[in-house]
Amino acid sequence: MSFAILFKLPKKPLNWKYGIVKRQNLQIKGRLVIKNCGKTEKKMEEQMDNHKFNEFIKIAKKLNDIEIIPLLMGSVGLEVITGKSWDAQDLDIHIPGDKRGWEVPPELNIHNWNEIVTIMNTMEYSLVDLHEHEFSKEGLSVEFGIIDTLPSFAGVQLENLEMQQMGEVKYYLLNPEQYLSVYESSSKDSYRADNNNNKDIRKIDFLKSMLNKIP
Repeated sequence: MSFAILFKLPKKPLNWKYGIVKRQNLQIKGRLVIKNCGKTEKKMEEQMDNHKFNEFIKIAKKLNDIEIIPLLMGSVGLEVITGKSWDAQDLDIHIPGDKRGWEVPPELNIHNWNEIVTIMNTMEYSLVDLHEHEFSKEGLSVEFGIIDTLPSFAGVQLENLEMQQMGEVKYYLLNPEQYLSVYESSSKDSYRADNNNNKDIRKIDFLKSMLNKIP
């Protein structure tokens, strides 16, 4: 089960500006990273599972078309920021939804859900679990979580999310410190503690080392 149940980059100088995601009554402001094209972008792509990340970019492009900028979570996102393989098994994508999370019926707690189902169907994905918002295609699982639960779950504020841009596709990506907060919170969850806590602990240790937070 992924984070969906719960709710550095280029060496060359970057241009920063603020991006705004508009939907319903909420605006999320995040730093938009305009990445340099060419060798830097190519090197970054080589540091992750190309198939899964490239599939995420295809999905993100479709979501951008309906004014949704997704957050890449889970091991695939972690591979992007660490340059290390974490044996990612699926894609965890967080998008706007109800901050009450699973207190709301699954067909209602993610905004624009019907449009998202249509998008995934046109990409030949099948909905396999409504409660988990999970789709599957050719052995690849894609689960949608609720970005609005991040503040209460892991203390990650939406306005501090950093927006990335690859070509014309925009998406959010957690930084190492935010990933650490998420994994430390998820490791306390009873289900994850019983099923993949060892993986979480390895990721936590690696991120602490990366951030020089090991005593």
